[in-house]
Amino acid sequence: MLQEKRVDEFMETLASNAPVPGGGSVAALSGAVAAALTEMVANLTIGKAKYADSEAEMQEILVAFAEYREAFLRGMDEDAQAFHLVMDALSMPRETEDQKSVRKETMQNAFKEASRVPIETARLGMKLFPGIQTVVERGNQNAASDGLVAAMMARNAILAALFNVRINLQSIKDEVFVAAMRKEVLELERKANAEETKILNSAQF
Repeated sequence: MLQEKRVDEFMETLASNAPVPGGGSVAALSGAVAAALTEMVANLTIGKAKYADSEAEMQEILVAFAEYREAFLRGMDEDAQAFHLVMDALSMPRETEDQKSVRKETMQNAFKEASRVPIETARLGMKLFPGIQTVVERGNQNAASDGLVAAMMARNAILAALFNVRINLQSIKDEVFVAAMRKEVLELERKANAEETKILNSAQF
């Protein structure tokens, strides 16, 4: 599993010509990093008398963001699995008309799954922004820069995931599916950029 690799092992595999991990797994990893940084700021806030009035919010963030972090880490492997579905479909036999038909249908389903996985990463990434804004504005100000990095990593996770959606949509023939996904991609991209800008602009230094 990708999430169980050491950092140096993951990077070596990423740098190689191995088919996975790729951009989709990196998008999910970016989301996990954003969640972890947010947890860090919350942990650095809890127990400090100066921030006693925000301690309950920080505790809630710790619970929610631990779950987000784990979901993103699972997403790294889910993206790799979706890619393997596409590769398996491409390698199916196509000597007879029946084989061609089955292969075509399998490929379409695989490309849809390869689009659904990264868009779930992007959707999950959007859930990070409220908590990130809270730790930046109400958390330990000595760690506010870490919260800002979390905002940037969340945006990166979303936009990276959306690139993976876009490239897979090119191979899908279902026009209704493609249109709906493209509409959501544009909306998620717009919101991610706006949320990051809002949080970065809220910095007090």
